[in-house]
Amino acid sequence: MAKQQFTDAIALLKADHREVETLFEQFEKTKDSARKQAIALKICTELKIHTTIEEEIFYPAFRGKIEDDTLDEAYVEHDGAKVLINDIAGSQAEADFYDAKVTVLSEEIKHHVHEEEMPSEGMFAQCRETDVDLVSLRDQMLARKQELLLLAQAGGLPPAKPTAVNLVTA
Repeated sequence: MAKQQFTDAIALLKADHREVETLFEQFEKTKDSARKQAIALKICTELKIHTTIEEEIFYPAFRGKIEDDTLDEAYVEHDGAKVLINDIAGSQAEADFYDAKVTVLSEEIKHHVHEEEMPSEGMFAQCRETDVDLVSLRDQMLARKQELLLLAQAGGLPPAKPTAVNLVTA
């Protein structure tokens, strides 16, 4: 398979968005429990990698250059998704609420993607207006993504760790 090329960091993130959207569509169409679980785990892995490269590299590059509220909301949206990602990844397709959790995760991700990709006022539009080198950022993100993919293939990624939301345990 040929290595995919991305013009810049935003193109890389948009490609990730399209990949996860496709996986969610596959999940919705699938009736077989084993297949559903495999797709859901792939979704969880893709989202763990995506949120990691955004939070470690992309978002920090724009702190102070775009609206802080936009970045803050993105972190909180990620954390909401991470709770579901960890729950789905630690569960079985036959478990109560499994399909509902994947559906709600899909809805949360659709909202988050809309916030990032919205023309003229979305995060990506704001980012394009800055002096940040999006090609250099792409290279950093691709290198980190490759590391995370190898880690996932070697035995799995650790649970997604919330960064902005404090989980209270009773």
